[in-house]
Amino acid sequence: MNPIVRRCLLSVAGLAAAGSTVAGPAVAAHAAPVKGKGDPSADYEYQAQPNFFYCGPASARIALSAEGKDVSQDELAAKLGTTESGTDSAIDVTRVLNEYTGGKYRTTEIRDDVATREQVERLRADVRAAVDADRPVVANILGGARDVDGVEHYYPGHYLTVVRYQDDGNTVLIADPARPDEPTYWMSVTELANWIAGRGYSS
Repeated sequence: MNPIVRRCLLSVAGLAAAGSTVAGPAVAAHAAPVKGKGDPSADYEYQAQPNFFYCGPASARIALSAEGKDVSQDELAAKLGTTESGTDSAIDVTRVLNEYTGGKYRTTEIRDDVATREQVERLRADVRAAVDADRPVVANILGGARDVDGVEHYYPGHYLTVVRYQDDGNTVLIADPARPDEPTYWMSVTELANWIAGRGYSS
């Protein structure tokens, strides 16, 4: 299987945070957009995923909102081919983002199990360039990673959006659609690169 092709299923904690509904997007608790929640300077809209498998559509929607595009998660899910098994591929995310942005996104893989120094630097440069162009990065992650406060975030497959950076790109702000209780958190770019390792991101 292509190393980018992964699923978007949440851990038990993630399910609780997302409301653990599987009845479909219509139930969408916690799905109302909150402009800049957790980041007063933000020019994107945070929106939580309404069920356990919409992390791909929710992350893509957060990214597109930075360009002022108001696209529903349902519309994005249809284009992404999202099912209860999740969204298959970062390549699909890039393809759909490009439909709305005129081809501004590309997919980058981190094929190794642990990101190399070069892959970390590539991610840092990509985040800086993308965010500076009002183009948040959508990352496909696996397993656990710690934010700058030492809090561990764990998913057996998930998508999230990188919306800001500081310290010349060494620290990034993540908008996590599975966490309406804590919608954003800061993480080192090295930690994020290792979270993506074996998968890919759209920038």
